[in-house]
Amino acid sequence: MPRLFTYTIPVDDGAAPNPFQGMCSLAICKPGIRRVAKPDDWVAGLGSKNAPSGDLRGHLVYAMRVEEVMSLRDYDIYASTRWPHRIPNVQSSALQDRLGDCIYDFSSGTAVQRAGVHGPGNVATDLSGENVLVSKDFYYFGSRARRLPDYLLPICHQTQGHRSNSNAPFFDQFVSWVRSLVSAPGQLYGWPDHVVEWGSVSACGGCTPRKLDDEFDPDC
Repeated sequence: MPRLFTYTIPVDDGAAPNPFQGMCSLAICKPGIRRVAKPDDWVAGLGSKNAPSGDLRGHLVYAMRVEEVMSLRDYDIYASTRWPHRIPNVQSSALQDRLGDCIYDFSSGTAVQRAGVHGPGNVATDLSGENVLVSKDFYYFGSRARRLPDYLLPICHQTQGHRSNSNAPFFDQFVSWVRSLVSAPGQLYGWPDHVVEWGSVSACGGCTPRKLDDEFDPDC
């Protein structure tokens, strides 16, 4: 049976998840989800109390049905031909180019961090996730996050970690609700909530400081 993973997004800057160019990928942050998620699972990012656009508790920032799961190494191999836009270009004036999430180069045999959205302090956490989740079947609302109906509020939490097993009773209802919101998946229906913060930082092409991702998850 597929599972629904939910977690709170503290920094929605368009890098994790990365929803640009008609695909959604989760390649950095949330190592606990990336290690165990499988095709046909759903991953949903929920709004934070302290989001720049206001209190987004009880709101859906994005949802993706996982279509492909691959190792970080394979993601780096495939990116050059399948998804070159995922390799970060920190000199680009386009936000989505700077936000590339294929930030680990395995060409030398070991992972070398490219200049991008993460720094040295994030390497261990990123690599511990092992996998990258990829989908073209996604819904991204960003700063226009959609309010969850009351019957889905139990999937929310404002703590670190994520929910999965306890979401089982809500899986079908959640998918039906998401499908009903807009007519076409695979598009951006909002813009990342932290764009101003990114644009104000020149180092790393506009990357924002990120805290280490806490894997505490009593529910998985």
